[in-house]
Amino acid sequence: MPPTPEPVRPTATPAPTYEPPARAAAPTGDQATIGKGLVIKGEISGSESLFIDGKVDGTITLPGNRVTVGRNGQVAANITSREIVVLGKVRGNITATDRVDIRSEGALTGDVTAARISIEDGAFFKGGIDIRKPDAKPGAGTTTPAAEPAKPVQV
Repeated sequence: MPPTPEPVRPTATPAPTYEPPARAAAPTGDQATIGKGLVIKGEISGSESLFIDGKVDGTITLPGNRVTVGRNGQVAANITSREIVVLGKVRGNITATDRVDIRSEGALTGDVTAARISIEDGAFFKGGIDIRKPDAKPGAGTTTPAAEPAKPVQV
């Protein structure tokens, strides 16, 4: 008895692939990551957002971008960025042209200079706060009533 030929199967149209929506966490483009097992000593600068879950010792300068210190992150550095989110531990002064966000599990020891700041219940903060208007240029020569040195705040 001859073998029966296999029936021809109709080709199925491929299912549409799912593409997750772009994350709003890094509106300026890509986000670099420093993982838990990495230790960096020195200067970090660039033009993309950064997520730190490891250890950084030095300076971080990412103007126009976001710096996020993850829950496992330990940073001993001065940070300059557009937006800074602290979920881990930061020791150093931070300057943000837009906002600083210290989450409930975050700890920051150092002075903050920003247009906006948010400190959640349970967060640790020790240092001074200097609120600057977003359009204010440092050293522009204009003095504001809030130009006196910031006093330490215990949360």
